[in-house]
Amino acid sequence: MMRKEKVLSIFIALLLTYSAEAQEKMNVLFIIADDLNCYLGSYGHSLAKTPNIDRLAEEGLLFENAYCNFPLCGPSRASMMTGLYPDQNNVKGNAILIRDRVPDAVTMSQVFIENGYRATRIGKIYHYNNPGDIGTPGHDDPASWSHTINPRGRDKDEEDQIFSLVPGSFGAILSWMAADGTDEEQTDGIVATEAIAQMEKHAATGEPFFLGVGFYKPHTPYVAPKRYFEMYPRELIRVPEVPEGYLESLPVPAQNILTQRKSQIDLPDSLAVSAIQAYLATISFLDAQVGRVLDALEENGLKENTIVVFTSDHGYHMGEHGHYQKRTLFEYSARIPLIISYPGQGSRDRRTGSFVEMIDFYPTLCEMAGLDYPEHISGKSMVPVLNNPRKKIRTDALTQTVSDGYSIITKRYRYTRWGDGGEGMLELYDKKSDPAEMINLAGNKKYGKIIEKLDKRLTVRIKEAGQME
Repeated sequence: MMRKEKVLSIFIALLLTYSAEAQEKMNVLFIIADDLNCYLGSYGHSLAKTPNIDRLAEEGLLFENAYCNFPLCGPSRASMMTGLYPDQNNVKGNAILIRDRVPDAVTMSQVFIENGYRATRIGKIYHYNNPGDIGTPGHDDPASWSHTINPRGRDKDEEDQIFSLVPGSFGAILSWMAADGTDEEQTDGIVATEAIAQMEKHAATGEPFFLGVGFYKPHTPYVAPKRYFEMYPRELIRVPEVPEGYLESLPVPAQNILTQRKSQIDLPDSLAVSAIQAYLATISFLDAQVGRVLDALEENGLKENTIVVFTSDHGYHMGEHGHYQKRTLFEYSARIPLIISYPGQGSRDRRTGSFVEMIDFYPTLCEMAGLDYPEHISGKSMVPVLNNPRKKIRTDALTQTVSDGYSIITKRYRYTRWGDGGEGMLELYDKKSDPAEMINLAGNKKYGKIIEKLDKRLTVRIKEAGQME
């Protein structure tokens, strides 16, 4: 009997030791939207109603100059999860499994698994054909997760009711619907519900977690319950203006991206207003789901031991440059929202102008959690900026896209080179005098020295983004 009691006491002691160690580990709640630009109240948008994301920004640190490495879902998410630039992991398109390109990669969430965490994916973290793959694993990486959940809501079941500029076509085509029913019936509502359930389980067990919450909105089709559409009166919406002859000022590859979707060129104002209204409505619907997740984090007593990240895979145009999509090397496509909140953040500045890139997420979260990570990854830890928002870890940010286009953004300029940068294949924008990036200065001899300097810097950045030991 004494032997059994002794064994039992040893078991309990070990269990308590495990629980204490588990509690000491910092959890990660990683929330990522799909096709969300900086149309958020906290980023200064005049119409956007996003109280929950704005609340997170008030508690955390908002990055004003965060950029994706490739403004397309598949490459962007692959770079984020592998910590490698697209030229390093060779994922430069959608519908690519990362193990087909980098079979031995240790992904960001894998590092957490290897250190005793339960890594759960809910919804879209790696590429999905959205909405085609909703309810399936999409192009997921099974090795990255301990557990996965693939929600499917009534928005997927009611696709035949959705308006589209090309009837029956969704994903890359402007399409929208003011839906019947509740938030919880929509796919993203289910994503939030599943995230809440996972947090409740972790609160009960004390098991450390990396919870990837991948929302599908505001990606097309823009579907949200009707009340969100009613938040945005049409008369308040303005369609971005594009001067006549603007396209001719751009290199041919840039023109091709802007004109790829023929059905979305020169939209009548009535349709453009409807599309913008639907996009904003879907953002507010997304914000409400983010709010449910953040509330559950606090209600389950997990907030004081959890790092929270909110971001998007890339930006998105809603009429800027006459474009309604992504893939460009302009600000609206390359820039992403990024907010990080963590325990003990204190009362220091809530905004930073430091340039950061999506590949920087990987080393940052590992360092914050006290975990070692592979030396070969290309990202830089943002921890110095989190400790002091006035610090800088980068002087510029690099983004590439299709047609061999590369762009760097600095404090003053955006410089873009297509191919070998021959005649008519360069773009230069002065952010101070032209924040909308509508006046291409590349052909102006007055800027020759600036172009020369930026071209050398871009060449260095491209080389760095391609080197692998």
